[in-house]
Amino acid sequence: MSKRQVAVVVLAAGKGTRMKSTRSKVLHPVAGRSLLGHVLDTATTLDPERVVVVVGPDMEDVAAEAAPHPTAIQSEQRGTADAVKAARVALADFMTGTVFILYGDTPFIGTDTLNAMLDRRTAGAGVVVLGFRPDDPGAYGRLIVDETENLTRIVEFSEASDAERAVTLCNSGVMAIDAALLFGLVDAVNDDNAKGEFYLTDIVALARKDNIGCAVVEANAEELQGINSRVDLAAAEAFWQEQRRYQAMDGGVTLIDPATVYFSYDTKLAPDVTIGPNVAFGPGVKVGCGTEIKAFSHLEGVVIGESVTVGPFARLRPGAVLEDGVKIGNFVEVKNAVLGKGAKASHLSYIGDAEVGMEANIGAGTITCNYDGYFKYRTKIGAGAFIGSNTALVAPVAVGDGAIIGAGSVITEDVEGDALAVARGRQGGSDGWAAKFRTSQQAKKDQIKKGGD
Repeated sequence: MSKRQVAVVVLAAGKGTRMKSTRSKVLHPVAGRSLLGHVLDTATTLDPERVVVVVGPDMEDVAAEAAPHPTAIQSEQRGTADAVKAARVALADFMTGTVFILYGDTPFIGTDTLNAMLDRRTAGAGVVVLGFRPDDPGAYGRLIVDETENLTRIVEFSEASDAERAVTLCNSGVMAIDAALLFGLVDAVNDDNAKGEFYLTDIVALARKDNIGCAVVEANAEELQGINSRVDLAAAEAFWQEQRRYQAMDGGVTLIDPATVYFSYDTKLAPDVTIGPNVAFGPGVKVGCGTEIKAFSHLEGVVIGESVTVGPFARLRPGAVLEDGVKIGNFVEVKNAVLGKGAKASHLSYIGDAEVGMEANIGAGTITCNYDGYFKYRTKIGAGAFIGSNTALVAPVAVGDGAIIGAGSVITEDVEGDALAVARGRQGGSDGWAAKFRTSQQAKKDQIKKGGD
């Protein structure tokens, strides 16, 4: 299908009052991506000539999320047909091909489903409606077909007879419409119904009246989950995560306790990765073959090479790069830092805004002091360097290849390669002092107790 034969209109003007949120409904996230972001990502797989997002007044946040796609404003919420009319100017010169109508709060429609609708459209149907059969049809509109399985009309639940309500094939609202017919049909829709709104669903009866063929494509009900409340949002997250876990394991990833692992929409895992319990992935994580992520670790914006060990209880933040064979141990945090091949930070350390050379060893309690309250600075640690426990590296500072830093040091100046640097007060003391101290203090304590008696 050529790019110039498809356009997409995404309806996203709903206020989402049931979300009880100052955030627009379509901006609430599933797997780290907004509902609208999921829909737009799927829409772009059709390689459309254009995508238009219909928003309400004062929805600049939604327009920003939609960018670079243009937006059209539905001034009043008077139904789905009225919302489509708002896209008229944006589609003024799109007269040949197919216009898809999608919804910003229905994030799981797949490319295969949309392509099936496109096939029916290009086979001759002027209007194609996406239907589904939920376990509980409830108040969904019903799709009424004739004896040849052609769609004759869509009936809203509030307008349906008892016989029509018994139909199990329900309307999702998603449509693929001949671009040459779209606005003629939409303009013919009236608001003569119980709610006084302009229903896009009415175009099926209008099309049939003009002998325009209408068809139905069925999809799985789970694919058509709409999100209208926080409960729906949680159910959508659970559904997405479950699918992604199966996908990961099917791709050769070991999940020790799958139900406790949470992925982001863009998590990339190579085969033979092992993930322990209670691991969470934020956006922007890529993990190489043979790596193990141990329990209770959190990763976001990090690129991890092959045969790396992370955790348990590690935190990897945006900009972290772990090359092959790196070891990041328990309670280690890495941010905006590159650790070369074979480097180790095994315990209780913070490595931020740093470059760590290959095979360097970062001792327990090491901190790169990268921020002075106003600006960030970088620390450079050379290949094979050994940083002793409880070291503070005050950036900007560089430690040369093979250098050793004594434990408990505060390093404020560059250290040459293969040098020893120790920056701590000289240890002093007095023989027998501790015994004298204990004797003295115990005598005072005994005197106080005797006086109390």
